[in-house]
Amino acid sequence: MISGKMLRDAVISGANNIQNNRESVDELNVFPVPDGDTGTNMSMTIKNALPELLAMGDGVTVEEVAKAAAGAMLRGARGNSGVILSLLFRGLSKGLAGKKEVSVKEYCDAMKLGVNAAYKSVMKPTEGTMLTVARVAQEIAAKSDTEDFGEFFDIVLDAAKDTLDKTPEMLPVLKKAGVVDAGGMGYYIILSGMASVIKNGIIIEAIAEKPKDNTVVTNAAGTYETDIEFTYCTEFIVCKKDSSVDAIKLRAFLESIGDSVVVVEDDNIIKVHCHTEHPGKALEEGILYGTLTNLKIENMKEQHKGAAAKAQSQREQRLAPAKPEKDFGFVSVCSGSGLEALFKDLGTDVIVRGGQTMNPSTEDILEAINATPAHNVFVLPNNKNIIMAAEQAVKLTDRKVIVLPTRTIPQGISAMLAFDESADFKTNGAQMTEALDNVGSGSITFAVRDSDFEGKEIKKGEILAMENGKLSFVERDVTKALIKLTRKLLRSGSSYITVIYGSDVTDETAQAAYEQLRAKISDDIEVVLVNGGQPVYYYIVSVE
Repeated sequence: MISGKMLRDAVISGANNIQNNRESVDELNVFPVPDGDTGTNMSMTIKNALPELLAMGDGVTVEEVAKAAAGAMLRGARGNSGVILSLLFRGLSKGLAGKKEVSVKEYCDAMKLGVNAAYKSVMKPTEGTMLTVARVAQEIAAKSDTEDFGEFFDIVLDAAKDTLDKTPEMLPVLKKAGVVDAGGMGYYIILSGMASVIKNGIIIEAIAEKPKDNTVVTNAAGTYETDIEFTYCTEFIVCKKDSSVDAIKLRAFLESIGDSVVVVEDDNIIKVHCHTEHPGKALEEGILYGTLTNLKIENMKEQHKGAAAKAQSQREQRLAPAKPEKDFGFVSVCSGSGLEALFKDLGTDVIVRGGQTMNPSTEDILEAINATPAHNVFVLPNNKNIIMAAEQAVKLTDRKVIVLPTRTIPQGISAMLAFDESADFKTNGAQMTEALDNVGSGSITFAVRDSDFEGKEIKKGEILAMENGKLSFVERDVTKALIKLTRKLLRSGSSYITVIYGSDVTDETAQAAYEQLRAKISDDIEVVLVNGGQPVYYYIVSVE
């Protein structure tokens, strides 16, 4: 049986493992455009559960752990991979409802509920992705009659790895790039972190990093509790003085002066972790068995105070719910002062800052919905990797919400312009969605890595032209790319072009590019230049 404590530690270990390896998962993304990368999104999603898990005592049940993890991950879900991951855990939580401990069969059945929930969330599931890895791993494990959790996780990991290795055969784009699916790899890494606890009792520790956002980086080896009995998280490795050394007596001593004792040994070393009021005594005892290395002592009470203070500060900065006072309201996702002002001018009530490389969480979108002073709220994700997170937010609010499938900024602008105050909520939703087909979307950005994509050899730093979300061509000059792309977007009947320039383009450069473009475009078509201030994209182009 798995206890609540073991499941808690397993999820913490899985979260730390994906955090430690997120960059390598990000690198598997075959598309060279700057993106809200898979490893980062999955890491930020599962890390959202850490504060609640770290605050749980050892007497928790598997139901409490699974419920807390699933709820926090749903709220913190970022990007499509993060949403799918949260749904895998949400199904797991439903399967573990009412259970204090869980058997292998019960856990495997709960995994199936998670797989089913994840598949249902995707309109057209694609095999060769994270979904396939999760499904096949569960199906193969279900055929086993083992009752041992260590053996069960070995089967799950072997099946997940085998399926992951086959993903290039399922998706030609992966085979051409010579990589496996990034989401599948992220899920395998999380499972591996969980297995470390289930099989060996060892929590994989998070490698310290400088936070790049408002998240708190914690050391999961120490459990932050409301009432921390022992102050110091003490860890060290003993290099045995000879192979006859037995760690059983060392474990017994450590248990006499603290708790959360983990002692793991092989022929050459003994790895030690414990919570105690007397770290010096733990080290002195360790010296009796050999030489010490990798010493680390942390004051958990001070860490807890710091984490609690930062969390409180973050809570105070959150958007406050607003009482509905009008019929219709709007939430738009974008980044850049100019774009924010543009969407505000078009009627947006609340802006969620985000987009490419900065996918907001489900909770970010939920708070924006609840902060909109309207009974009926339209949400414009304006990015294909944010739509699923927005759709999850709908399930968590009591407002009536329609998520418009806006995949680009130009589509978001077109949808806002199509709003009709005299029409009802449902009619407006249909009309605004229909308007998306009337706009051509283009963008100019840069390659973040060398790549061979759809027959195009791309070098890091080259200029990429995106046409309606797909790579159109590669250039070396930004202005030439802008002109060529805009002309490709023109259709019979096109009458209006909006060019939005980003934070990496000066006013002078943008004006010069506009004049060159204007000279190449028919006088019958109006061309407007807007300072969007957006990151990542040099230019965003809308053609209507």
